[in-house]
Amino acid sequence: MVVNSYPQALTIAGSDSDGSAGMQADLHTFFARQVYGASVITACVAGNSYGIHASVPMPTDFIDQEFADLAADYHIRAAKTGMLADSELINDVVKNYQKADFGPLVVDPVIMTKHGNQLLEESAFETLRTALLPLATVLTPNFYESEKIAEMTITSADDMVKAAHKMQQMGAKNIIAKGSHANTDQTEVRDFVLLESGEAFWLSEPYHQTDRVNGTGDSLSACITAELAKGTPMKRAIEIAKQFVNTAIGSPIEVGHKFGPVNHWAAQNRDY
Repeated sequence: MVVNSYPQALTIAGSDSDGSAGMQADLHTFFARQVYGASVITACVAGNSYGIHASVPMPTDFIDQEFADLAADYHIRAAKTGMLADSELINDVVKNYQKADFGPLVVDPVIMTKHGNQLLEESAFETLRTALLPLATVLTPNFYESEKIAEMTITSADDMVKAAHKMQQMGAKNIIAKGSHANTDQTEVRDFVLLESGEAFWLSEPYHQTDRVNGTGDSLSACITAELAKGTPMKRAIEIAKQFVNTAIGSPIEVGHKFGPVNHWAAQNRDY
C-alpha cells in the first residue's frame, strides 16, 4: 500500500448545522466524487431551512492548529475556501495556505447571495479581493459577486466577458463567472469560463424552478476541487462541476420545510 495515495481534498469553511451548505455541502460533494475530504473549520453556524440564527467564528490559533495537523499527516492535493467571516480570518487562512502544500486553491468568494444581498462587510471584502483572490487557481463568483469584484454593472454577455477578464487581471488564474438566476422565466443558466491559457467558453445547463438550491455554489466549487485533486484537467473539471450541480438541483429531495438542499446523491454515480 502506498501511503497517502488516495486523492484528498480540503475545505476551509464554516460548519452549517443543517448540512445543506458550507463545509457539509463540500464534504457531501467530495464523497460523491470519490475523493477523501478533510476540513479546516472557520466558524460554526446554527440554522435550518428557514435561515441562519447564530454563528461563532473559530479562534485563529485553533485554525492554525488545524492547518498544521493536516499538513503534518495528509497529502492534500487541492483545497477550497468558503465563507470567511472577517479580515482577520481571511489573513490567517492566507498565511496558513501559503505555508502549506495543499495544491491548487479554489476560491468561492461568498460575498453576496445569489439574490444580491451582501454577506461580508466592506473591510473584509477588500481583504478578500487583495489578499485571497490573487492566490486563486480558480475563482467561482456568482452574478452579483462578479459585479462587486469587477466593480461594474453586468447587463449583457459582453459585460460578463469583460468582468471575467478584470477578475483575472486581479490575479485569479481561472474564472467561472456564474450567470444570473433572477429571471424566473429563463430556461437555461449560462456561465462564462475564462481559463489561464486564454481559452474562453460558455457553459449552459437547463434552469430548474425549485427552492431546493441551498449549497449550490459550495457544491460547484467543491466539485472542481475534487476533480483537481484527482488530476482532472482544469477545463474538464469545470465542465464536470457544472453538470454535477445541475443534476443535483434537477433531482430535489424533501429535507426541511422551506429552502432545501441540492441532491448530491442524484449526481453521485453519473459518468460525466
